[in-house]
Amino acid sequence: MRDLFTPPPPWAHAYPPNLDWDLEAIAKPVYALLDEAAAKDPDAVCLDFLDRHTTFAKMLALTNRTARGLQQLGVQKGDRVGLCLPNSPYYIAAYFGVLKAGATVVNFNPLYTEDEIRAQIADAGVSIMFTLDLKSLYPKVAAALKGTSLRNIVVCSLSDALPTVKSWLFQVFKRGEIAAPPHNLQNLPFSWLTKNLGNYDPVEIDPLSDIALFQYTGGTTGTPKAAMLTHSNIITNTEQVRGWLTDDDPDGESILAVLPFFHVFAMTVVMCLGLRIRAKLIALPRFELDQVLKTIHEKRPSLFPAVPTIYGAISNHPNLDRYDLTSIRHCIAGGAPLPVEIKHAFEKLTGCVLVEGYGLTEASPVVCCNPPWGDNKPGAIGIPLPGTHVEIRDLDNKARTVPIGERGEVVVRGPQVMAGYWGREEETLDVLEGHWLRTGDVGHLDEDGYVFLTDRMKDVILCGGYNVYPRVIEDALYQHPDVLEAVVIAIPHGYRGETPKAFVKLAEDAKARPEDLMAFCTEHLNPLERPEEIELRDELPKTLIGKLSKKELVEEEAQKRREAQPLQELRHG
Repeated sequence: MRDLFTPPPPWAHAYPPNLDWDLEAIAKPVYALLDEAAAKDPDAVCLDFLDRHTTFAKMLALTNRTARGLQQLGVQKGDRVGLCLPNSPYYIAAYFGVLKAGATVVNFNPLYTEDEIRAQIADAGVSIMFTLDLKSLYPKVAAALKGTSLRNIVVCSLSDALPTVKSWLFQVFKRGEIAAPPHNLQNLPFSWLTKNLGNYDPVEIDPLSDIALFQYTGGTTGTPKAAMLTHSNIITNTEQVRGWLTDDDPDGESILAVLPFFHVFAMTVVMCLGLRIRAKLIALPRFELDQVLKTIHEKRPSLFPAVPTIYGAISNHPNLDRYDLTSIRHCIAGGAPLPVEIKHAFEKLTGCVLVEGYGLTEASPVVCCNPPWGDNKPGAIGIPLPGTHVEIRDLDNKARTVPIGERGEVVVRGPQVMAGYWGREEETLDVLEGHWLRTGDVGHLDEDGYVFLTDRMKDVILCGGYNVYPRVIEDALYQHPDVLEAVVIAIPHGYRGETPKAFVKLAEDAKARPEDLMAFCTEHLNPLERPEEIELRDELPKTLIGKLSKKELVEEEAQKRREAQPLQELRHG
């Protein structure tokens, strides 16, 4: 309960009258979102997946059959079940089916390499994995049936998820992309798993302590670890974000779901929020610019959460006059800083309100957001969501809170903050101090409670809304026998925002060329992690104690950009 003698925070006055800044943790299981939506509006469309419509009632029934099938496979409370799936009906059914069976969802990025999938399975102790019957996915997962805890793969047929005509066309023209896994107890078709009455055995859930999700993040080091998010963390963060929508369309909302549900931002702000407000989720399996524009034009979504690179790509499309994008009313940008130019261009194009939010995996993920009803201050990541407290701590004395306007580390307290990292007590203690989460980001508060970020304490590249960790790329480069030293930094990228660039010193007498190292990276890193450029150097800068230093390289790249700017302006003048 709120202490009546404690004054409200400086951002409280920015809230509209119908939204209370003080929100306590919600003690419900996450699957209550689907149960309640199906109870209130069973015949409304829950999901539009490439023109195949699934109502809330049918999605609930499919979820219940998934839960029952998992229990028949022996899944019990606390077991970990992996989802290596793009947006599709399978993702929603599997996600909530796993939770109803009492287990914990473990999200996998389908772009992961075989080694990354194996490592995450081993770390989380995953016993069952859902994936698609595609050659680009299934073999990477199947390789982990040997040597890990994985014992079953639930193989989901992509053609079965499509409308009849599209399903037939896919099977005819894309048959070369379809994997043919054996049908046995280790490789179970989704249709077999769900061949039951849906009479699963309810499992008692303590929303405040039971873990709903393992969401992997590199934290401050790039070493993957699972943030443990409780049922209450996720459902409360969904309600916090829901408070930002103060003018629901009485005829119903629809959300364009192009961000992948396995990304924590989309999981909460697209999938869970969609269920909370009983919106139609218009889901696309991946981002293809022309398909996104056509979908907005034809299906008229009202909400469109995305990363800045997507808004920028749309605004710069050469044939925008072919598309009507004015159905979009609200957009939340997350995953990376939102350039003011992109915000203004997209708002002018659509007439919508595009606001920048801020969050991190450890906070389920949303912490702050600019209000659609109030000021969007340039450079600000907004004000804290209901129930969320933000302080700025001294960089040298983390026990001291600095005054308004002074720079320091951003720390967060709220009902959406994780329970900790799975199996990583020391790392948990590094970031959780009581109920406060150290974000590793540097910024300040203004007198109105708006938060501004100015720097990052952690070494991470924000690449198209995804965290890419230089250490992962450096470790991959060091596996090449010709590489003696390697340093990776972020450089600006017109589409992704930031992208990796690697600087490499070769071993004596080594003959590797940049293109050889690039090919090596293609084999050992996923597409997001592959450097945009690899530059060979005779020497790499080091600190006084001999540690490789990035500071000089960052400054060199910045100087190159400054020198190139007048030439670019001259060419375009």
